[in-house]
Amino acid sequence: MNFIRIILFPVVPIYYLITWLRNWLYDTGIKTSKSYDFPVICVGNLSTGGTGKTPMIEYLIRLLKDEKSIATLSRGYKRKTNGFVLADENANSDTIGDEPFQFHRKFKNITVAVDSDRQNGISELRSLNVQPEVVLLDDAFQHRRVKAGFNIMLAAYNNLYYKDWVLPTGNLREPRSGAKRSDVIVVTKCDKDISEAERQKISSKIKLTGNQQLFFSYVDYATKVISESAELELKDLPEFTLVTGIANAKPLVDFLNEKGLIFNHLEYSDHYNFKVSDIETIASNDLIITTEKDFVRLSDNEELKSKLYYLPIQIKIYKSSAFNKTVLEFIN
Repeated sequence: MNFIRIILFPVVPIYYLITWLRNWLYDTGIKTSKSYDFPVICVGNLSTGGTGKTPMIEYLIRLLKDEKSIATLSRGYKRKTNGFVLADENANSDTIGDEPFQFHRKFKNITVAVDSDRQNGISELRSLNVQPEVVLLDDAFQHRRVKAGFNIMLAAYNNLYYKDWVLPTGNLREPRSGAKRSDVIVVTKCDKDISEAERQKISSKIKLTGNQQLFFSYVDYATKVISESAELELKDLPEFTLVTGIANAKPLVDFLNEKGLIFNHLEYSDHYNFKVSDIETIASNDLIITTEKDFVRLSDNEELKSKLYYLPIQIKIYKSSAFNKTVLEFIN
């Protein structure tokens, strides 16, 4: 914790009480949530970010897209539009946000929409001529006005929520007890060779309720980096510049270091709005590697197109057949 967070500790009980009371009002029905008679899956977390929500949404899209018609609904963080926006051929990161735009570019046969009011967003989606059969809510665990039929809560291995505090001293958006709303908890960004003993240790700390399931996942990095028109083998890369605008770049940096690659790192904050001066700094490098989320925001720049690549990732889930079965049973 940095110094500012420490001195703000007296605010923690106030924030805790406000968020606890809000949840209590929804849990008791004093404030109402809207339920749906079709599958709505929420992916979210208790913390402020960096748990791998985007790869999890993509995992679910790959799992479900041949079973049902799928729509993703996100807030569209830092977009320059308001209200409900449906992605179309003119969509970009300014109109729908970087992560929804990533879904839109990658998966051609799904519907992608944004709306900070998830109730309204679902209503708009269901009013389309072709209604989505399953709605995936991205980062909506605290959006209590919608009662998803299935909640997947993510927790990063290197910052598990049961060790954390609520804001502003810690990173939790709400008290730890909020985890009880989830149907499935996935501990993300684990070591690839995490032991069964370590998993059991974490499971004992999480203390699942009767109907909850716990899974573990890790990030699987591709062996190639990709541009708009080319691919390069990761192992053969010359010295390059790594550009990241994500919540936690450490796992990626550690992976590249383990591969023995030589690079300098330009690190920006999550969802960073790149300025002209930033683009000039980035473009002064001969070879630039970035994340897919940052690539969708930077690749339209003419100065960067010829030398900008991204490293694809996917999540791999331990005991994935059990996880997949649980999700498929819910949508059917």
